[in-house]
Amino acid sequence: SGPARLARLPLARVKALVKADPDVTLASQEAVFVLARATELFVETIAKDAYVYAQQGKRKTLQRRDLDNAIEAIDEFAFLE
Repeated sequence: SGPARLARLPLARVKALVKADPDVTLASQEAVFVLARATELFVETIAKDAYVYAQQGKRKTLQRRDLDNAIEAIDEFAFLE
């Protein structure tokens, strides 16, 4: 029904994670949806970038080192170091 179908992550789980933050007192359904969608896009982006390193190693399966290589090589992921 509506925007919930556009998100692949379970919105109830995302809302539970948001509520687990003691600094958050209220989160609208729209905010939860936007957080879920942003998370999906982030995971998709980092997975695609990490997959390039897996392919260089002649593998189809991502490994931790592929994510580490993507994080080291791509400036946008510097906050994860």
